[in-house]
Amino acid sequence: MPKFFELVIFAFFAAVVLYQLYAVLGRRIGRQPEDAPPAPVLADGESVALPDAAAGESADLSGLAAVRARDSSFDVGAFLAGARQAYELIVIAFAAGDHATLKNLLGPEVEASFEAAIAQRETEGRTERVEFLHPPRADLERIEVEGQTARAVVRFLAEFRSRTKGPEGEAVDDRRTAELWTFERNLNSRDPNWTLVHVDAAEA
Repeated sequence: MPKFFELVIFAFFAAVVLYQLYAVLGRRIGRQPEDAPPAPVLADGESVALPDAAAGESADLSGLAAVRARDSSFDVGAFLAGARQAYELIVIAFAAGDHATLKNLLGPEVEASFEAAIAQRETEGRTERVEFLHPPRADLERIEVEGQTARAVVRFLAEFRSRTKGPEGEAVDDRRTAELWTFERNLNSRDPNWTLVHVDAAEA
């Protein structure tokens, strides 16, 4: 067979093979990375994944994204700084029996529990004073939105010195505590402050 025809046949088969490769490799299979909208970058550098379109356009945002959708000024660092300050104020006020300070920072259930403990202590003729040995550590465990209410659970690790006086005399006790405090805020309110609504023990 003349070489010319051999070249023509070879070229024909090469074209067929290249076409088939293009047909397979050039086809878009499934969802491509460029098809997905970029996750929004939040102020603190976190990113929140958007709901998958397959889950439906009505899917709700949750957690930190849900809070920021309602309050764009919410900042995790500023919130935790305020939570640490509230933690110290509440612990010191509880020890001192400072009813006025506690009333402004506690939800009804926690306030009732604290007031009962303070009343018991006063009945026993005891007083207490607390000082922190180091600034407490605060870590955001989780945050969620339910209706108009945002709830944030913060883990506190703290070391403080308790000085108590009672009928038997004075005692000094150095303590290490680990607790989960739940703070709550109405997102429709102009008041930016959070209220302590629940306290749980936690593992250190």
